[in-house]
Amino acid sequence: MLRKLALLCLALTVPAVGQTTLNGAGATFPYPMYSKWFSEYHKAHSDIEINYQAIGSGAGIRQVLSQTVDFGASDTPMTNDQLASAKVKLLHIPTVLGAVVPAYNVPGVTGELRFSPKTIADICLGKITSWNDKAIMADNPGVNLPNQNIVVVHRSEGSGTNFIFTDFLSKVSPDWKATAGAGASVKWPVGLGAKGNEGVAGMIRQMEGAFGYVELIYAVQNKMSFGLVKNAAGSWVKASLEGVTAAAASVKDMPADYRVSITNAPGKDAYPISSFTWLLIPVQSKDAAKGKILADFLNWMLDNGEKMTEPLDYAPLPDSVAAKVRETIKQIH
Repeated sequence: MLRKLALLCLALTVPAVGQTTLNGAGATFPYPMYSKWFSEYHKAHSDIEINYQAIGSGAGIRQVLSQTVDFGASDTPMTNDQLASAKVKLLHIPTVLGAVVPAYNVPGVTGELRFSPKTIADICLGKITSWNDKAIMADNPGVNLPNQNIVVVHRSEGSGTNFIFTDFLSKVSPDWKATAGAGASVKWPVGLGAKGNEGVAGMIRQMEGAFGYVELIYAVQNKMSFGLVKNAAGSWVKASLEGVTAAAASVKDMPADYRVSITNAPGKDAYPISSFTWLLIPVQSKDAAKGKILADFLNWMLDNGEKMTEPLDYAPLPDSVAAKVRETIKQIH
């Protein structure tokens, strides 16, 4: 009897024959989508497990460069220097599009606020310090705004969401561009840091007067207030799948390596703080079996995963981009 129990325990602790585990790490921006995809892919391929750590784009890039993971993920395109330092050629595979929203916690204000690009930049520069500042009031005529100090909340680690937001600010504000610039990590003039989209969302929810930026799904899931943004065409736009798709449509010629920015895109319907997000995939995996699985997963993503985006507030790849990605996947082995 004891021998049978011992054998049973051993069987439960030993992985199934043929079980393959892939490990990835990186961006928190697409984490809700990737979590769904990896779970659904596992249901269809019970012998394959894909583990993903949402630790930020900067850390994801570092780990894929050091080859401690099978793939990375980032909302920040890798630089030429980073790509040149890679031990194997890395591909940027666009997966979905998402939006970063200006989120806030203003006592007594229940309606949607509006934020012009200059107002957002000046809040983040520390030039606007109170919610009843004349610039915010000019964006929101008729709204009774309190004399409440603004507490800026930003990401504390290297982050693709940081890059998307600061890339937008650098395009719309010469002062921001000269002071902090665009990057996964920048020196914030003011504010408090929090880790991950979930950390920023949590701090904004808890702190009266807070203002910050999170990926759309985190604002929706946490029932946070987030504002409309004036786009390049002068329209006030609230983040939506349609607005993100309109921003993506501004890319007439997608570069071969897919490294492109769509912040502050033209068009009256374009949401201005939109971005692609990418998986960072080695052309040649150290384990050939894993290379085949990555290629298969990416084709599954195009065939099945893109249909799952809307409930999680991401926009699918435009058909033209998906067709190009399908050809790129053929390089992976």
